[in-house]
Amino acid sequence: MIVFPAIDLKGGKVVRLAEGDMDRATIYGDDPAAQAADFAAAGAGYLHVVDLDGAFAGESVNGGAVAAILQRFPGHVQLGGGIRTRASVERWFDLGVSRVVIGTAALEDPDFVRDAARDFPGGIVVAVDAKDGLVATKGWASVSDVTVVDLARRFEDAGVASLLFTDVGRDGLLKGCNVEATVDLARAVSIPVIASGGVKGIGDIHLLALHAKDGVEGVITGRALYDGRLDLSSALSIAAAA
Repeated sequence: MIVFPAIDLKGGKVVRLAEGDMDRATIYGDDPAAQAADFAAAGAGYLHVVDLDGAFAGESVNGGAVAAILQRFPGHVQLGGGIRTRASVERWFDLGVSRVVIGTAALEDPDFVRDAARDFPGGIVVAVDAKDGLVATKGWASVSDVTVVDLARRFEDAGVASLLFTDVGRDGLLKGCNVEATVDLARAVSIPVIASGGVKGIGDIHLLALHAKDGVEGVITGRALYDGRLDLSSALSIAAAA
């Protein structure tokens, strides 16, 4: 199982939001590239980066910070936030991003996702963000009438690398990851699932690792790392043994 330390970008700074609310942001640093280097030094081979401003704007806003992260992080960078056009997908792959995360466009323009997954094998991750089991889009500001499983199943045969499942109601609150919903989704589809939202400590890593064979590919963690509630090296060791 993969542990993805998270770097969320707002105004060029490293932040974490509570329940996806841009007005409830905690700033953890003003040098995202240095934070990426610190995660690499702790042993992380993967990094999850989100352009929060981009998610709301529908286009890249923190591109400079992302480019700086790519220069300092030697592993694989997974990037999301406002990636809704073919040109932006191609641009990020050209700059060295390993995988791009597509959320809003997956619901509104599934053919775009299918074409990208075909042309960039192993490079496209579909974000399945849930509020009470329904898909949330546009930086979680809008909730659809589509269920998480229904959206996921639309891409069963598309060749996407993974599904990124986030329980929005837990994100950034340290309530604990919604392991049950994550595992239910992983069992319902053939696409690997990455867990996100609410990780509060090493217990969440242990629980998710038990379900690696069910299709849980990885876990994203942010606030627990920044607050010192989760030791990255320990999490990486548990995940590696899954």
